[in-house]
Amino acid sequence: MFTSGATESNNLALEGATETRRSRGDHVVTVQTEHHSVLDVCKRLETHGWRVTRLPVGAEGLVDLGQLREAVTSRTVLVSVMAANNEIGVLHQMADIATIAHEHGALLHSDIVQAAGKVAVDVQSDDIDLASFTAHKLYGPKGVGALFVRRRQPRIALIPLFHGGGQERGLRPGTLNVPGIVGFGAACAIAARELREEASRLTRLRDRLLASLQDRVDGLVVNGSLAHRLPGNLNVSFAHVDGEALLVSLTDVAVSSGAACTAAEPSHVLKALGRSTDVALASLRFGLGRWTTEAEVDAAATHVAAAVTRLRAMAPV
Repeated sequence: MFTSGATESNNLALEGATETRRSRGDHVVTVQTEHHSVLDVCKRLETHGWRVTRLPVGAEGLVDLGQLREAVTSRTVLVSVMAANNEIGVLHQMADIATIAHEHGALLHSDIVQAAGKVAVDVQSDDIDLASFTAHKLYGPKGVGALFVRRRQPRIALIPLFHGGGQERGLRPGTLNVPGIVGFGAACAIAARELREEASRLTRLRDRLLASLQDRVDGLVVNGSLAHRLPGNLNVSFAHVDGEALLVSLTDVAVSSGAACTAAEPSHVLKALGRSTDVALASLRFGLGRWTTEAEVDAAATHVAAAVTRLRAMAPV
């Protein structure tokens, strides 16, 4: 069904699925590094009597499957784990997570916003029951997204967030954003056609960027697994650098110090990896995309290395 974006899709999945399955249990399992549109819904669920387990992640940002298996019980009605993290780009083992969730009759929801269009994701082979999408993360228009809801084996029932219309079988009433939906479909078609070649190209560019930074900057730490990672994501930390000063210095490079939709504060994802506040604030997230070139990657590495070297020279210690 079509929505206004991933935030609405995540809300509808968690609120709708728990409400319809309240008689089966009172427990939800998620991960500390989830997007706030999942974590904040979980906080609200707790105010309505739900128990929520927020699993930690390891040093590489991945959830431990053994801990997940211990957390899921017969009272668990929903497990929510994102396919790819929006900050550090790590890819979770969705098929294995689905097996654990389904062993106790729980549903599996996945925020696959970052993975869609960048790596192969299959809700059937990965056995995902609910999956959230948004168009603009794969070069479609902003303001439109979708929620995949499994219709058989099992058929998923949801309670709608909105009321007053019959659109989308009554689960998402309101006039549909037809131009946005058409643009979303066109973007998906292009992404599917170019996915394999583009993923290979972005992986080469990301590795080139990392190697260039490592050659120029000492004390660089990669945040999250490199082996299980989105092709175009690189998140790194720099020791002994003031994070705000670093961002201000990079006038020629568009980078982020955390999630694009949160204020300038230590990333909850990096904190979950065990990074200190200072190191978390001195972290940069590079997002490489369809129009990124080798020349731009080389220029970015040069600018960042120069800024870090200059700031370290100015530091009192």
